[in-house]
Amino acid sequence: MKLIITTFFILLFANVPVAANDSGTLLVLNKSDNTVSLIDLASKKSVATIPTGFGPHEVAVSPNGKLAVIANYGTGQQPGSTLTVIDIAAKKQLRTVDLGEYRRPHGITWLRGNEVAVTAEGSKALLVVDIKAAKVLAAIATDQNVSHMVVVSPKHQRAFVANIGSGSVTVLDLKEKKRISDIQTGAGAEGIDISKDEKEVWVTNRAANTVSVIDVVSLKVTNSIESKDFPIRVKFIPGGKHVLVSNARSGDVAVFDAAARKEIRRIPMQVKASEASNSSGRIFNQFGQSPVPVGILVAPGLDHAFVANTNADIVTVINLKTWEIVDRLTAGKEPDGLGYSRLSTK
Repeated sequence: MKLIITTFFILLFANVPVAANDSGTLLVLNKSDNTVSLIDLASKKSVATIPTGFGPHEVAVSPNGKLAVIANYGTGQQPGSTLTVIDIAAKKQLRTVDLGEYRRPHGITWLRGNEVAVTAEGSKALLVVDIKAAKVLAAIATDQNVSHMVVVSPKHQRAFVANIGSGSVTVLDLKEKKRISDIQTGAGAEGIDISKDEKEVWVTNRAANTVSVIDVVSLKVTNSIESKDFPIRVKFIPGGKHVLVSNARSGDVAVFDAAARKEIRRIPMQVKASEASNSSGRIFNQFGQSPVPVGILVAPGLDHAFVANTNADIVTVINLKTWEIVDRLTAGKEPDGLGYSRLSTK
């Protein structure tokens, strides 16, 4: 009997891809818990849960992997106006940065030294913040509605901000601290990423169910690609051959051939929303049984993509070679923004 059972499990898992050994630390922002979870990728276990401000949505990790800066968006009734700085190796909060009059910090990316760029939705601006001095150095107006996510092009010294309410991308000059132009992409422009060679910016238009491709030099939309349903985040994978798009309503991740501008496959998340997802306190409580994939994390040196399934309270792990789901990670309630440090915290 023991031999039969053993043989059964060998056959059952014989064709299941074995997860490669990623290392370092995955940061998962838990919106409903007001915390960030640190997950050791080698053991796939949470090693720390650190308090943040209310409604942590996005995170930027320093180039050396030592610090993380979290944008505290706030709740539906109470707009946030702070950033939380985390010492990753020490697994503790270092300080809180008060943004003063600027409200609803959301998209965030590292610039240089101690400086980060963070959108302020409630103030229609992109902020440049010194996280060590805890000071806003500059506020560049977008004058667009719901300025949500941001990416930067160091080569061109420009920032690209996706504006949900205006269906546009605002291009900002980071050196002169001024707006260059607004590019109309599609209704609900939200997710945004830039290719490694800094030639293209891809934008997800969640209400239009499209992905726009912007030429960084001409600042023109060169392609509009269909991606149903409710495309919400977009990420180039290392190497730049493929682009991943999370579709919140349909509950899957689309894989695009970047050069061909063509969807080549869909990866269903294969889980349903948890019962808690029907709570009025959750942002996406109107999507039925969809697990609502939102945040995507890919990084050089990692063999997997990590997708936050906000309404299922899990992070799904996808093998970037086979495109198969190989694992699920558990952090807190309503995981969304993801970050990565190559430092181990086990």
